[in-house]
Amino acid sequence: MKIWLDGGLRDADAARVSVLDHGLTVGDGVFETIKAVEGRAFAMTRHLDRLARSARGLGLPEPDLDEVRRACDAVLAAEPMPLGRLRITYTGGLSPLGSDRGTAPATLVVALGETTRRPDTTAVVTVPWTRNERGALAGLKTTSYAENVVALARAREHGASEALLANTVGQLCEGTGANVFVVLDGELHTPPLASGCLAGITRALVADWAGAKETDLPLDVLERADEVFLTSTLRDVQGVHRVDGRELPGAPGPVTSKAMRIFDERSAADPDPR
Repeated sequence: MKIWLDGGLRDADAARVSVLDHGLTVGDGVFETIKAVEGRAFAMTRHLDRLARSARGLGLPEPDLDEVRRACDAVLAAEPMPLGRLRITYTGGLSPLGSDRGTAPATLVVALGETTRRPDTTAVVTVPWTRNERGALAGLKTTSYAENVVALARAREHGASEALLANTVGQLCEGTGANVFVVLDGELHTPPLASGCLAGITRALVADWAGAKETDLPLDVLERADEVFLTSTLRDVQGVHRVDGRELPGAPGPVTSKAMRIFDERSAADPDPR
């Protein structure tokens, strides 16, 4: 396995990041996960734009996106596979212990792992923890993921692949690694970015291509929605057949199935939609 680390490809067992890297000690970093199909990354431009936005929001130095793109191309060429998870990690670099950043350059790591296509449907649970839509990290894709680890573990305990969270005012927000859509009376809705959810790349494309409305939704909308589906880089569009103890028979439903078909067709036709 080859990994890009600070300027070049390295064997995985030779790739080393300092134990004093701020990404390790305090989670001071941002990242992107990109789907790679037959060695070609999907929506690379959108992902790199979001990486830069997240870095600015966290106060990190502006990443050199040309270098990031070269790093991705090098890793993809070195590790050919049918379907891959390309991971870009960009951290505050070598720093003193504590929250203060040091003066060392940022750390850039790009790695690729093989994955498989997700099932057409999955189960989700709601969890009691909330997203802080007014927090400093709201809307940023940072490496501070411990809350997601805890929530996802709860989902796994209940036979689900995702946990859905409300924000601090009780509105439906997002999953630990996915955005959520609901169908109400035949209309497709998804929480707005102001809810605190991540500006998902797949979310934006599906909302545009399938005609979803951004709507403030109470968490209990999941108890009455006709259909529910998730979107993310590796899920694409995935129907939900169970929310907590509520079964949604026939999933994926007609609106979800149409969104799945549209996304598959449009993404295959344009691997880097702007």
